[in-house]
Amino acid sequence: QVQLVESGGGLVQAGESLSLSCAASGSISSINNMSWFRQAPGKQRELVAVITSGGSTNYADSVKGRFTISRDNAKNTVYLEMNSLKPEDTAVYYCKAQLRIFPYTKWGQGTQVTVSS
Repeated sequence: QVQLVESGGGLVQAGESLSLSCAASGSISSINNMSWFRQAPGKQRELVAVITSGGSTNYADSVKGRFTISRDNAKNTVYLEMNSLKPEDTAVYYCKAQLRIFPYTKWGQGTQVTVSS
């Protein structure tokens, strides 16, 4: 019953910033943690950042100090602020919700982020 829609992807130059949003709808009360993942061509999908319902965060080492995950529970939205972007950040970024009920996880459709050198 939960649907996630990412937005904000695009093409930027190295060193620039970009902000992604993930808007949740449906059974909002079933959502616990929310995460951002990314998948580059030819690579496995990797965890980028996690935020709990209480606002605690964790980040992949590759993005620490550059990316910030946040959530606005009133707006049912999670954000990913990406600063000092590098070409290796190029990937499709996916929003994921951890749910209290089946199917227990829900993925957004993904949004492309491309960083040129």
